[in-house]
Amino acid sequence: MLLLVACAPRASIHFLLPRSKRPPMASAPATPGTADPSNHGDHDLSDRPANPSVLVVDDEEGMRSFLSRTLILRGWEVETAGSAEEGACKLEHQHFDLIILDVSLPGRSGLEWLVELKAANFAGDVILVTAFADMDTAIGALRAGAADFVLKPFRVDQIVNSVNRCLERTRLSRENFVLRRQLAERSADSGGEIIGKSEAIERLRQLVRRVAPTPSTVLIQGESGVGKELVARALHTLSPRAARPFVAVNCAAIAADLIESELFGHVKGAFTGATEARNGLFYYAHGGTLFLDEIGELPLALQSRLLRVLEERRIRPVGTEQEVPVDVRVVVATNRNLKTEVAEGRFRQDLFYRLEVMTLTVPPLRHRKEDVPALAARFIERLSLQLGVAPLAISEAMAQALMAHNWPGNVRELRNFIERSLLFGEFPLDDIAGSETVAATDANTEGDADSALLAEVEKRHILAVLSRCQGNKSKAAEQLGISRKTLDRKCHEWGL
Repeated sequence: MLLLVACAPRASIHFLLPRSKRPPMASAPATPGTADPSNHGDHDLSDRPANPSVLVVDDEEGMRSFLSRTLILRGWEVETAGSAEEGACKLEHQHFDLIILDVSLPGRSGLEWLVELKAANFAGDVILVTAFADMDTAIGALRAGAADFVLKPFRVDQIVNSVNRCLERTRLSRENFVLRRQLAERSADSGGEIIGKSEAIERLRQLVRRVAPTPSTVLIQGESGVGKELVARALHTLSPRAARPFVAVNCAAIAADLIESELFGHVKGAFTGATEARNGLFYYAHGGTLFLDEIGELPLALQSRLLRVLEERRIRPVGTEQEVPVDVRVVVATNRNLKTEVAEGRFRQDLFYRLEVMTLTVPPLRHRKEDVPALAARFIERLSLQLGVAPLAISEAMAQALMAHNWPGNVRELRNFIERSLLFGEFPLDDIAGSETVAATDANTEGDADSALLAEVEKRHILAVLSRCQGNKSKAAEQLGISRKTLDRKCHEWGL
């Protein structure tokens, strides 16, 4: 008789036939494990992110051997332990995505250790196995946080399916978190290839292709708005970790008292307001790349924590003494001169030398003006589709006008200028210096009524941005992609 028990989607319970009627356990088929998608090319295996790892904790040597052989044949990395104490020792020195845990163990029982694991914010799933079909035990397992509950003896396909479900749920959880974060923070055009044919950009592309397959930490330098995150994404995309998460965080955008928890996670009650445990960004980037933008804004106290993580590849969530191994490549970026920051005591010297394994410098747009027309054309192509407006053609005269401007806001300023142009239906060349002649040639010569309407749309847009910035003209000019002088002139014309 088969008994089904309803439970939360997070977990499931399998009650099998009575012991006397159960079929014998099948042996694991000798099929090779599925190749990891990130393991491609001829790179050293040590450079590749680890396959999913499983810890089997059971006091029966035969069961440990059976589970180990079954899972290894399917491409998983497996460690075994004969007790909860031995398992805890291994967990201190190695990361595991999943634990298969027997309920009846010498010393601490599986249930007792499960409660301790969840209290310590163990991020992986736990599958409990037992030879006794006890309803109270099953309910206790679910309440303690078990992802699945399987009765011995089980068939190969049952334990394999259970492991697959847990690993897939963990993968989807990480990917969902990353996607939500990207949708919330990443502009639609932040990804993609590095655009341009200038000598500086060609050299940068060559370095990115050379460095990307390695596990080395990379420091990306450049002015604000040059596209440092784009370079970081290119490093990830061209690396063996491309199939794993890319997690970006702006260190300057997070409050100093929260950034430690954001990076490393925290346990329940670790500080005021920590009503539940939370995993940090290092957890979600496991196996992939963590991009720390504006690293120069990181508080000094947290710089020492980051240095230790880079050296030992282990993190400690806030509020716990337990360290968790991580497999993450770290890429950092800054618009500051870190050597100057070190000299003035605002950045740790040891962390600077640890980050300066490989330094990539992204040149400002004024040093590669020949790339401006290609960048503008790419922005027009993308933004016209997003905004649902007709694209604008870039004439030779317009290209010369765009290259004549110095673009102090770099690629970000150019993008904003293109978006504003698409909204206006023409290029507002009075916003960029040295374009008066071209304006007379290329400006749209619609009727006076249309010009008046366009001017009103421009005025409303600028006033709305000023309102959002609470009257801060410097901040508003940066968001609008125009100079402060241009904004002051327009406000004077409107009597503001």
